[in-house]
Amino acid sequence: MAREKTRIKDIAERAGVSVGTVDRVLHNRPNVSKKALEKVQKALDEMDYQPNMYASALAYNKEYTFYCIIPKHESEAYWEEVEEGAFAGCERRRDFGISVKMMNYNRFSTDTFIRVMNDCIKQEPDGVIIVPSRLDVTRRFTDQFHELGVPFILLDSYMPDLKPLAFFGQDSFSSGYFAARMLMMLAPKEKEIMLMKQMRGGNVASKQQENRETGFRHYMKDHFPDVIIHEVNLSLDDKREDYDPILEKFFTAHPHVHHCITFNSKAHLVGDFLQRSNRRNIQIMGYDMVPKNAECVRQGSISFLIAQHGYMQGYECIESLFNAIVLKKEVEPVNYMPIELLTKENIDFYRRKNIG
Repeated sequence: MAREKTRIKDIAERAGVSVGTVDRVLHNRPNVSKKALEKVQKALDEMDYQPNMYASALAYNKEYTFYCIIPKHESEAYWEEVEEGAFAGCERRRDFGISVKMMNYNRFSTDTFIRVMNDCIKQEPDGVIIVPSRLDVTRRFTDQFHELGVPFILLDSYMPDLKPLAFFGQDSFSSGYFAARMLMMLAPKEKEIMLMKQMRGGNVASKQQENRETGFRHYMKDHFPDVIIHEVNLSLDDKREDYDPILEKFFTAHPHVHHCITFNSKAHLVGDFLQRSNRRNIQIMGYDMVPKNAECVRQGSISFLIAQHGYMQGYECIESLFNAIVLKKEVEPVNYMPIELLTKENIDFYRRKNIG
């Protein structure tokens, strides 16, 4: 019998009890004998009955607040896309009282991460989405979430030891390996390439970027071991106006470099410089379809972008928490995003808001 057509009357007839008894069992009401309960439960099992969780959740009329812990960011950055997706996910489920609150920390400061996580726990969230800090630091709080029975989802960096409800993000090693392969299809005879980083105190912003670089270097070592990789750091401690002299000095000193790559969403920093300096024989490859990157792709200073589907990640995080907490459904634990390559020819067909 199809689940959606299962009626209380059908269950009562199969169990040999009254409709009222079945209703009391389904809604956990008192005054049901042990014998009648066993009969109803046996009928439910035989009919593979599934309750209408949507109707039950709506009738319960409870509100749910999810917290999203992500790095501080500028406008038109990757994390803004994640936020938009999360808010869209809440909008879709607004009839169930779903809302999300954003909390930001400094990616280079574990102290700010600790403060934000402590504040989050005090708010007694129903579910949490976390872009993690270091494993040991993040574990302090995820252990508390387990004790409190609060489901949490990891974004950006997969840390299976923390036992999250789910993970959303790219396989960052594979992504970096793929990026190297695509770059060297464009530049198979190049002897030098530039790797642009943004660091602070010798550290890059995330484990994800480290893993992408590891994948990239593995490919280069295996297939192009003689290519020289020059690193250029546009320090996060510097002002943007300080970047142009750094880039000018580098490209003047390395006239044979025609291709650059970065593993963050700031490829436009180099792309804009290349346009201003009229260096049309140099191109950069980067990540994320943020507007400034997209414009550089259209103008030709960025050759490729690898899309992370930040909007999709934010949206699906909310959907997974909703399914697990409100509908009591199992969710997919590991969710790797597709690795998509965006060029001038297809970038206008890429949809940030591709769910809803």
